[in-house]
Amino acid sequence: MVTEIAQDLRQVREKRPLVHNITNFVVMNETANALLCIGALPIMAHALEEVEEMVSCADALVLNVGTLAPEWVDAMVAAGKRANELDIPIVLDPVGAGATRLRTESCKRILDEVRVSIVRGNAAEISVLAGFGGRIKGVESIGHEGDVRQVATELARERECTVALTGAVDVVTGGARTALISNGSPMLARVTGTGCMCSTMVASFAGVQRDAFRAAIGGLTAFGIAGEMAAEESGERPGSFHVALYDALAEISGDEIEARATIEMIEDVQTPSRV
Repeated sequence: MVTEIAQDLRQVREKRPLVHNITNFVVMNETANALLCIGALPIMAHALEEVEEMVSCADALVLNVGTLAPEWVDAMVAAGKRANELDIPIVLDPVGAGATRLRTESCKRILDEVRVSIVRGNAAEISVLAGFGGRIKGVESIGHEGDVRQVATELARERECTVALTGAVDVVTGGARTALISNGSPMLARVTGTGCMCSTMVASFAGVQRDAFRAAIGGLTAFGIAGEMAAEESGERPGSFHVALYDALAEISGDEIEARATIEMIEDVQTPSRV
């Protein structure tokens, strides 16, 4: 798998996939820069009047509910349905699902009406969407119910998608196969928007690799290694880390991935009973 991920990174740099983001105000600049640094091309467009036309030009679509409004949900559904018609992969980032009814119900509406390829979220967000308990403070996970592997597997099976659950150890599962990724740095939690950057990294890989499971592993592994590289450069200074993270995303290579990736492939796990 590591060799394949290195190859996919090279494809991102060569093909420069266009990633259409309907995303939140907090991270538009950060995620656009992250995509440019990894080698992809970003576009941020959320007006209902243009999203179907814009996504028609894209290689991947990110739906991020971080600063949500009802009209944005309508735009996300419209863009998602058009992406489905064109077989364009979709990454859903359910920011803060469980914190408010609007966020939770909007994410469920998107999953009901749109065929999402990959759901990328933290443990509490994924737990909520899978039908288990989850505790959110703002948009941060402060607790969840069930083993993270089992919860991710339940959601993947129920929604027939790939789930990428990020944390100290990232979990990627398609319901029948699972990968644990141990790359990353605690400094990633000190800078706003790094979870959203994870989603855009996954989308950039999905833009060149249509195996959603492999694309999710690739995006999270590359981002985790870039976080390690940035921490080595900046130490424990968040501002310096932020800048170093962009540099690391631009500098990371296939060789770096092959040398540093820490991925464990595991067999199918049983799913828990709902609470």
